[in-house]
Amino acid sequence: MRTVHSILAAFVLIALAMVVFNAIMSLKRNEQFKAGDRKLGLIALILTHTQLIIGLITYYVSPWYTLLKGIGMGNAMKNAELRLMSVEHPLMMIIAIVLVTVGWSKHKKATEDVAKYKSFIIFYGLALLVILSRIPWGQWFQ
Repeated sequence: MRTVHSILAAFVLIALAMVVFNAIMSLKRNEQFKAGDRKLGLIALILTHTQLIIGLITYYVSPWYTLLKGIGMGNAMKNAELRLMSVEHPLMMIIAIVLVTVGWSKHKKATEDVAKYKSFIIFYGLALLVILSRIPWGQWFQ
């Protein structure tokens, strides 16, 4: 399960980066919002939500969760690696997925092409930064 979570994480990062890059370039060129732009955003939305489900399953069967339950939250917060794996990473990924969901919702409600692109740039871009800030790089492909 952890391998699937790691591989899907790479696809999530690529998809979010593509959405943000595409939105920036399209906005710069003053292009109309097209079906392909919407599909790219939808793919990123689906991937992030799938990653959340797989991540939650992985979390609850991981040794990090068992360790957290065993030593308690107070002790976990004193250990940087345990805090990252059992608290910071899961919480920040949930926040990132909320940002993607809000960006998708705002783009759907927007009536102007500029507003649609801006919602992707802002919300998907923030989600990408949040994800990059809390990926456990040292553990990713172990």
